[in-house]
Amino acid sequence: MEKKRKQSGDKFMRSADSEREFKQEVIDLARVTRVMAGGKRMRFRACIAIGDGAGRVGIGVAKGADVTIAINKAATKARKHIVSVPIINATIPYPIQEKYGSAIVLIKPAPVGTGIKAGGSMRIIFSLAGMPNIVGKILGASNKINNVKATINAIKKLRYIEVKQKDKKDQKSQEVISAV
Repeated sequence: MEKKRKQSGDKFMRSADSEREFKQEVIDLARVTRVMAGGKRMRFRACIAIGDGAGRVGIGVAKGADVTIAINKAATKARKHIVSVPIINATIPYPIQEKYGSAIVLIKPAPVGTGIKAGGSMRIIFSLAGMPNIVGKILGASNKINNVKATINAIKKLRYIEVKQKDKKDQKSQEVISAV
C-alpha cells in the first residue's frame, strides 16, 4: 500500500484555536472586470480586516472568481500581515498623521471614556485592534482601501514613549528658578 500524506502542509497549519482568536470584518467588497479580447472577465475583490481586540490588527486585499474565495484569500493575507498597536492608558501614545496615495488620516489619543470617534473604515480598524478611546479623521480621498492602508501605516509607525525621570539636582534647580 502507498502511504498517504497530508496535502495541507501540516507543519505550517495553525490550530483552530488560533483562528478563533481573531475577529474578521469585511471593509470593502467590489465586483471588478478586466476587458479581454473575448469580452469582460468578472472577479470579486475583498478587503478584510482582522483583529484580536488586544492590540493586534491586520488587513488583506485579494481577488477571486467567487465572493467566498476572495474573502478567504483576503483573510489569509490579513493573518500574514498583522501589526501590533502600542496601547497606553486605553489609547495611542501620541497623535500621528499618515498619507497613502491621496488618502490622509489623522489619529489622535483621547481621554478615557471618549470611545471611538472615527468614521468608516478607520472605526473598524480601531475596534478590531481593541483601542477603546481614540479620535480619527479621514482627510483627502474617500477610497476605503487607501484609508485603511493609511491607517495601518500610521499604526506601524507608532512607538512606545519612555518618560525619563529627572534627577533630584535638576528638580531642585528648577524649584529655585521658579521661586525667583
